[in-house]
Amino acid sequence: MRKRNKRGGEIIRLREVFKFYQLGESIVKALDGVDLAIKQGDFIAIVGPSGSGKSTMMNMVGALDIATKGDIFLDRINIEHLHESQLAQIRGRKVGFIFQTFNLVPTLTALENVMLPMVFQRVPLRERQMRARELLVEIGLGNRLNHLPSELSGGERQRVAICRALANDPDVILADEPTGNLDSKRGEEVVEMLNRLSEEGKTIIMVTHDLDMAKHADKIYKLKDGKIVN
Repeated sequence: MRKRNKRGGEIIRLREVFKFYQLGESIVKALDGVDLAIKQGDFIAIVGPSGSGKSTMMNMVGALDIATKGDIFLDRINIEHLHESQLAQIRGRKVGFIFQTFNLVPTLTALENVMLPMVFQRVPLRERQMRARELLVEIGLGNRLNHLPSELSGGERQRVAICRALANDPDVILADEPTGNLDSKRGEEVVEMLNRLSEEGKTIIMVTHDLDMAKHADKIYKLKDGKIVN
C-alpha cells in the first residue's frame, strides 16, 4: 500500500442530494437534501437507525445508484451525469467496497477472490497474482492464499474482503457494516485496519450501527429520516 499524506483536497461532495422511492401510492424520501463534503484521507462514520438512509447514501457515493435530484462529485467528476458504462469504470478504479457479509465467491480461493476486481480492469495475470499475494501477505494471510472462504474464519474472510477492496488501489473505501458479523475483538482489528488505511491516504466511509466502532473515525455523521442531523 503506497504511502500518501493523510489529508488532501476534497474528494467527495454531495450537494443537495435527494433520493425518492415510490412505494404504492406513497413517496419514501430515502435521502432528503443531504449536503456533505469529504476530504482525501478522512475516516468518516455514518450512523443512524435502520431506514435512516445510510445504505442509500453509500450507494450514491459508490456510483451504484443515481440521485433523484442533486449533484454528487467524486474526485471532481459529477457522477450524476455519467452513463452506466462510465459509472462502472469509476467504481472499478476509484472505489473499493467492503460488505458485512463479505460477499466472497465461495468457489474461489482467497488469492483468486482478491484478483477478481483486477480482471475487470484488464490487469495482466502475472500482475494480478503479484498484487493479490502482496496484499494478503501484508494483512497476515500469507499462509491462507489457497484456502476457500469456507475454510477461513470470519475475521480472515473480512481481511480477504479488505484486500479485494484494495486490489485496484482505489481512493475511496466504502465499508457497509464491516464488523457486523464479527466478535468485538475481530471488529476492533478491522476498524484499526481501516484507520491505518486512512493514515495512508485512503478515504474511508463506514456505515455502522456500532457507536463504539464509530468512535474510531475522525468524524461521525448521524442520519435520520434521510437528513444529516448533527
